[in-house]
Amino acid sequence: MLANNFFSMEISVAEAEKRTGKNTVNMQEIYTVYLIETRPVDALTEGITPDSLWRRYSEFELLRNYLLVTYPFVVVAPLPEKRAEIVWHKLSADNMDPDFVERRRVGLENFLHRVASHPVLCNDNIFYIFLTEVTTSELTNHLICLFFIQADSRLKAVNAAFRVKNPDGRFTELKHYSDELQTVLSQLLRVRARVADRLYGVYKVHGNYGRVFSEWSAIEKEMGDGLQSAGHHMDAYAASVDDILEEEEHYADQLKEYLFYTDALRAVCRKHELTQFELEMVALDLACKKQQKEELVTGTVRTFSLKGMTSKLFGQETAEQREAKLQVLEQQLKEGEEAVKEKNTETDEFVKTAWVDIERFKDQKDRDLKEALISYAVMQISMCKKWFNLFGCFCIFKGLSVLCHSRL
Repeated sequence: MLANNFFSMEISVAEAEKRTGKNTVNMQEIYTVYLIETRPVDALTEGITPDSLWRRYSEFELLRNYLLVTYPFVVVAPLPEKRAEIVWHKLSADNMDPDFVERRRVGLENFLHRVASHPVLCNDNIFYIFLTEVTTSELTNHLICLFFIQADSRLKAVNAAFRVKNPDGRFTELKHYSDELQTVLSQLLRVRARVADRLYGVYKVHGNYGRVFSEWSAIEKEMGDGLQSAGHHMDAYAASVDDILEEEEHYADQLKEYLFYTDALRAVCRKHELTQFELEMVALDLACKKQQKEELVTGTVRTFSLKGMTSKLFGQETAEQREAKLQVLEQQLKEGEEAVKEKNTETDEFVKTAWVDIERFKDQKDRDLKEALISYAVMQISMCKKWFNLFGCFCIFKGLSVLCHSRL
């Protein structure tokens, strides 16, 4: 549910549809669109009718990029993967595969819910337009402008990361944590994919038992029914792994969401580095201006400079020249002090708002991952109990005991 200044609404990505059309270079392409449905739930908005519109995955990407640029202090929720990664070998990595499209539909719906439930993002006008207006010219125009701002900001952030003299220890620690979390989740997902491959092989090989028992039952008269029953249960056991691993993939997607969240955490850290770098630059510029004023007033040059060499070659400046330069420096000092003050305020505000959102993210992460891991464990226990009771008690006892009884 989205609660903001516009109205309260329920949001869902109801279905996905494959379409064919022309791309930007006028070539035929096949793509998938997703139906977004919004329905007002506030009693005060009874006159508003439900909305529905289709969006491509690329439009979701535009929306998220817009949010990243506009709200650099927010840990913006990630989108589901565009193409399947870290999967067991029998799961298709084709982005047009129906199972993958369905999982991505669920992920896109989750993304919209994450944004809608965020205390800041839910009030954004572009987000509202994305949900309710078919034509997105305003959204597109915003994003074209912001693309260049974002590219320039990222370039500056990369440079700032190597030049910040006094980094904030909390953000440095957060960046290290995001790197370690990414490593741990990547390893966990890869281990899970290898285990799924092996489990798939173990289950499927039991289909050979089913075939052998069925063939055996054809040549036996007294114990044929028991052998046939054992064969059927072996076949059911072999086929059941598909549903089991598909269910497991749901929990893997939850882990992948937080794997992708690590990039959002690092984006906030990079923005802080850029802000800190800009503060240090204006502070350094102010210190240089103060030194120039001191040298101009005292007539001494403490360090080697072009000004000192010029004075030695062409003589000292006149009193009128020094006075004029002093007035210019006074104005520059005043502007520099104001710039430092503004940057200090901007940095403090960024740290304050970013850390509030980081704490919100940490609470969400702990709650979601705990729930996902517990649910995964419960699913594994349930699966073991199910097949112990069904296969162990029924197939082995009934099928093979009939075999032993008939021999006696």
